[in-house]
Amino acid sequence: MRAGAIITIASAFGLGLACPSLCLAQSEPEPSLNDYLPPREAEVSRDEWRQRIEEARRRSKEISRERREHPELYKPIPEDPDLVATERLLRDDSLQRGDIVTTKKGMFVYQGRSDQPRRDQDFVPVNPKSVR
Repeated sequence: MRAGAIITIASAFGLGLACPSLCLAQSEPEPSLNDYLPPREAEVSRDEWRQRIEEARRRSKEISRERREHPELYKPIPEDPDLVATERLLRDDSLQRGDIVTTKKGMFVYQGRSDQPRRDQDFVPVNPKSVR
């Protein structure tokens, strides 16, 4: 190999090392696990932890006392069975035009369309004379 060729190769190699931005691809650093985790809270001292526990106990006792003193505020509201049945009927996707349904108020024919939301008016009494 000739001396000139060796110098040319060495200078090209040296030029690549001197200007890495011309030769080497640069990419963003890969995200680490910490990039996906929520920011860490400062650790709580033992005294602060005990204070939080005592505060939670105090609130719990307060709520228990209030429930004992005012049970009427915590009674479940009874559901109206007629309202529940009506809602269930209006949400029934299996109903098709001409289906007959029976309720406390009598028998009804579903006259609605499947491409529209159901309404009370979509249910026509089977025998209007018997409905009061």
